[in-house]
Amino acid sequence: MTTNPLPNEADDHHLDPRENQERRTGEIGPVYDFIVCGAGAAGSVIARRLAENSVCTVLLIEAGGIDEAESVLDPGKWPTNLGSERDWGFQAEPNPHLDGRALSMSMGKGLGGGSSVNVMVWARGHRTDWDHFAKVSDDAGWGYDAVLDIYRRIENWQGTPDPQRRGMSGPVWVQHPCDPSPLAGGMLDAARELGIPRFDSPNGKMMEGAGGAALTDMLVRDGRRHSIYRAYVAPWLDRPNLTVVTETHVRRILFDGRRAVGVEIERAGELLAIAAGTEVIVSTGAINTPKLLMLSGLGDRSELDRHGIPVVRHIPGVGKNLQDHVSFGCTWETHEPMPPRNNGSEATLYWKSRPELEAPDLLFCQVEFPVPSERTAARGVPEHGWSMFAGLAHPHSRGEVRLRSADASAPPIVDANMMSHPADVEAARACVKLCRELGNAEAFRPYVKREAIPGEGRPADDDFIRDAAVTYWHQCGTARMGLDDMAVVDATLAVQGIEGLRVADGSILPRVTTGNTQAPCAVVGERAAQMLRHRHGL
Repeated sequence: MTTNPLPNEADDHHLDPRENQERRTGEIGPVYDFIVCGAGAAGSVIARRLAENSVCTVLLIEAGGIDEAESVLDPGKWPTNLGSERDWGFQAEPNPHLDGRALSMSMGKGLGGGSSVNVMVWARGHRTDWDHFAKVSDDAGWGYDAVLDIYRRIENWQGTPDPQRRGMSGPVWVQHPCDPSPLAGGMLDAARELGIPRFDSPNGKMMEGAGGAALTDMLVRDGRRHSIYRAYVAPWLDRPNLTVVTETHVRRILFDGRRAVGVEIERAGELLAIAAGTEVIVSTGAINTPKLLMLSGLGDRSELDRHGIPVVRHIPGVGKNLQDHVSFGCTWETHEPMPPRNNGSEATLYWKSRPELEAPDLLFCQVEFPVPSERTAARGVPEHGWSMFAGLAHPHSRGEVRLRSADASAPPIVDANMMSHPADVEAARACVKLCRELGNAEAFRPYVKREAIPGEGRPADDDFIRDAAVTYWHQCGTARMGLDDMAVVDATLAVQGIEGLRVADGSILPRVTTGNTQAPCAVVGERAAQMLRHRHGL
């Protein structure tokens, strides 16, 4: 299968990984068996799994840079990546449901994607999420029991053994926070006061039922960030069949009829066409993936015609179904400074806004420093304090991503449309109410001086909800999997009506998972790699 042999390959596995990649990126060939666009959580998994077969040549393309900045590697410095060169810096359109506010929609840009700039939380999603995916795709391989096998294969779990639900020999190091802050213990004790059960981990039995509270599982190893890129790709950089290029933009997918045959890239100001001998895999995230598909002629015909883009295939669901977790932060002032520990988010909680629900629909992440919105900051941010990042785990509102122009360098239009559905407003009221009950519980009395936001004696009304709303940066759903006319990919993640092209990232999720999306995206990568290897006999 090797379509792009390079000289002296037999000796390359003895090279230093950096030297090997410098050589390969300086000799980018005209064709590779597989081209993976995007080195985020899913793309990193796919590139590694394909490259494990020595007969395949794999090109992994990343628009951002390397991941060696201290702001990436130091778990406590993750907030400094927001708004930096490691952030795509997307801005949503002004939202009438949030009093005209335009929210920042940060997304990771660089090796590791979001897994190199996020809060390092490892959250698998709820059993009902995966069973829903199996139902809408008509493929039991997306169901919870099947996905549990994948999680066990992925994980190198450092906590109490749980052979039924946890793996201990996989590439991804997962651990509890070391020496967590007393604030994290306060969170768990406050939950117990309110009748919410505590679990040893948020990724075991807790997410098979009504929810609960637990210390966070995180991707931190020896005090350093352990991104999906570091777990999967970094150990493979000395291999002769894997080439990883950075600072390289994929402008469009190239077609021969309705078969994807390569990509057009921009690198150091030069345009190049690179052929894919077998398949192209798009893993550029829930905002960039629909943009790339539309620029390549895949999308709603009226949207493509509006920008003069030749239609390869009319796929009306491209860019639709945008979802994200929306949060409403409440903040408390502490009696004295309590510096954040580990990643600064060491306790989590999932619960129901109504007891009759099948699964938890509220998500709580404690943050050991104040996190107000630009509006709620005007109420007064304490010098010393912490926030409850509390939000909707199953939002009903849906937005969309559209093209701004046919210029590949122009950012797309992101219409998040958060809080447009009345059910989200009802759930938000319950969410903020529970948030305040937790923060004002007896368990926090030793640490908390006062409630600063919304503020003691002040109502947490709908005006507060609109002012406080921010994103969790869990965008997904814009190239969703399914069987209906609005689905973009099928159960194998192949783009409808197109050969040689798959999408594998958060955009394929039919709905946002219950919790942070890093772990589900790694599963999407594993599933994609499984299906690619099966399809091509690797």
